[in-house]
Amino acid sequence: MASRAVPARPLGSTGLQVTALCIGTSAIGSMPHLYGYEVDRDRALRTLRAVFAGPISFLDTSNSYARGDSERLIGQVLAELGGVPAGFLIATKVDPDGSGDFSGARVRRSVAESRERLGLDHLPLVYLHDPERIAFEQAMGPGGPVEALQALKTEGIIGHIGVAGGPVDLLSRYADTRVFEVLLTHNRYTLVDRSAEPLLDQCQALGISVVNGAPFGGGMLAKGPAGQSRYAYREAPASVVAAVQRISKACQRRGVPLAAAALQWSTRDDRITSTVVGITRPERVDETLGLARWPIPSELWSELGEAEPRA
Repeated sequence: MASRAVPARPLGSTGLQVTALCIGTSAIGSMPHLYGYEVDRDRALRTLRAVFAGPISFLDTSNSYARGDSERLIGQVLAELGGVPAGFLIATKVDPDGSGDFSGARVRRSVAESRERLGLDHLPLVYLHDPERIAFEQAMGPGGPVEALQALKTEGIIGHIGVAGGPVDLLSRYADTRVFEVLLTHNRYTLVDRSAEPLLDQCQALGISVVNGAPFGGGMLAKGPAGQSRYAYREAPASVVAAVQRISKACQRRGVPLAAAALQWSTRDDRITSTVVGITRPERVDETLGLARWPIPSELWSELGEAEPRA
């Protein structure tokens, strides 16, 4: 049997070590409005137990995922295990409350909620989540969420500060502040969307570690357009569907699973420290490892490099 070991690598300047694969848990608490399917509690717990027993030692969650159920489920399994396994890193995110409050006071409440759900006194990595929900000046100003995160770090409640979101130009502004040690971008660096390219270069120059989320674009780049009509959580435009169809055919000609090419498009890029893959079934741990190690000929990469959607 092939080794299941996944080498660890430095997470930028944090002093932390992470695997090149990270398990995403946004769907584990069941969010059918985004993903189109339910995940029952038993399946979620079995999946998380498989994750903590496996070789991928980096897990991503958020205060808001499934109204806190993602963190609650993770916390239940951690309680069963007696704590976080050695060498394992759990990252979470701060979010506004239901009223839209994203103030510094709300950030403190968000962190307190996450600590209680996860059963952890110390959170090693906390992201400012989807900062497009607040004006940049408000986020960075007095009494704002970034000031609160910095204070929580000084107090030793959190270890390191990241920013996680979508809009590339906005994330670039946050990167330029030099406050954030880790940046998580999602759905902007895939086989059919290269818009995060300048951001990856910027972060590399600044010494900010990049975590790349949603390499499958929510499923289309794993299942193909016939299996998933949505890309990045909304119905895919015709140009994206056509691009994925071209990519699928190119992969089929060389006997490479579409999902393997989509995953390795991210993992092979040395500007990216870790790639987040959401899973909701126990068997997906080993399936993801298999996709990450599937042999892909260089000529396919050359062809896929030209595969972005056409206007």
